Amino acid sequence: MSLLQATDISKRFGATVALDGASLAVRGGEIHGLVGENGSGKSTLMRILAGVLRADGGRMSLNSVEFAPGSPIEARRAGIAMVHQELALCPHLSVAENIVLGFEPVRGGLLDWREIRRISSESLERFGYDHLDLDAPLGSLPVAARQIVEICRSLAAGCEFILFDEPTSSLGASDVQELFAALRTLRSEGVGVLYVSHFLDEISEICDRVTVLRDGRVTGDGDPESLGTGEIVRMMVGREIEDLYVRSDRRPGEVLLSAEDLRGARLPTSASLEVRRGEVLGIAGLNGAGRTEFIRALFGLDPIRSGRIRVGSYLGWSPPRDRWEQGVGLVSEDRKEEGLAINLTISENITLPRVNRFSRWGWLSSARRKAAAERWVADLGIKCASTEQSVSELSGGNQQKVAIARLLDLDADLLLLDEPTRGIDVASKRLVYEIIDRAATGGKAVVMVSSYLPELLGVCDRIAVMCRGRLGVPRDARSASEHDLMEEAVGA
Repeated sequence: MSLLQATDISKRFGATVALDGASLAVRGGEIHGLVGENGSGKSTLMRILAGVLRADGGRMSLNSVEFAPGSPIEARRAGIAMVHQELALCPHLSVAENIVLGFEPVRGGLLDWREIRRISSESLERFGYDHLDLDAPLGSLPVAARQIVEICRSLAAGCEFILFDEPTSSLGASDVQELFAALRTLRSEGVGVLYVSHFLDEISEICDRVTVLRDGRVTGDGDPESLGTGEIVRMMVGREIEDLYVRSDRRPGEVLLSAEDLRGARLPTSASLEVRRGEVLGIAGLNGAGRTEFIRALFGLDPIRSGRIRVGSYLGWSPPRDRWEQGVGLVSEDRKEEGLAINLTISENITLPRVNRFSRWGWLSSARRKAAAERWVADLGIKCASTEQSVSELSGGNQQKVAIARLLDLDADLLLLDEPTRGIDVASKRLVYEIIDRAATGGKAVVMVSSYLPELLGVCDRIAVMCRGRLGVPRDARSASEHDLMEEAVGA
């Protein structure tokens, strides 16, 4: 018998059909995967279940009782909670305060701190996190621990069904395994889990069943191991995808970027490398090792304490505006805060670095700007109503495509890509790999940071590993292995 049943769910946003009769059933004590391309309807279905959106049609039941939550609070009261990709917690409050947030126990009109600490301690102990300081500000904890706190909050509120939206997108390999251990604990206690991820290897490892969405409809479901990755991908995109990783025969040319013993304000502590035209250099390492700080220093977002940077004929540190003029482009790891102007339109975001191209006598041509953006929307398959739609209205994967489109429109010679495939589906990932390959074979230089070792091994020519702020010597990607890279990342 299903714990959660959603039948013939439909949802429209104007002329856009987000869900078209989608159905889903999840049993208690089951980890159920939900996969699909960006724009397939996954996020819409999750938000309907969590009470963020109301469905236009269909019905839902929890424990055989029909429900249609009008808000996240109603959904939580019914027994459903959602752990978002960007965690919905209060970083300035303590661990204990976050766990009881929204249903704080009261005694005599005052907060019952003894009960708060008891609830928090027991909740954390279930997942082996009883070592956490209950009084520590949540913002001081690593992302993995914050996710555990959010899970504890859901269970302490009495929820029996938890939705996970891309929970590993900001986690390193060891943190992912800690999260999986927590999910297995939930399964053993009879809690139902709906798990959304673009990493199909995660779906195979942790999920008991998987449902596939395409264009708002369910195209199949079953045991992920029995289906196999190839069949799941075929159901997602409607066709076979051969050779996910793209790496042509590249011929490195002149050195375009060099860094000598670069030291940031905090990280990196020492980073040296050379990147040539016509090559893709990957940077591996654990979260917090200094990879992102290194990329930000190269682009001028973070200051440096010492060391030398040369980009082509330009020597020294430069701010981002100058880097743009020097032919350097960045896809930021944090697309919402600094990677995109989230409230501007798609066309404004794509053409922002070189907006002067569309100006004449001080007047900006919106038509020419829109035409340029439409070309990239078509090339990258960005799902949107029009290029005048706000970027904030797009799915995370389509927002990422807009960030990449801006880089391509800039026609930069040096591409700095920090987690460029985070949060996008398998078909879109292959498109990004094709873009990277095309850029390198066309004489551009690419530096790519990724937490996902298989894609670095599949796409890059050389890989350097960052460990505790120090960047190692790049090695040939064809002779490296995941084991080698991980050993270096952990300092073994």
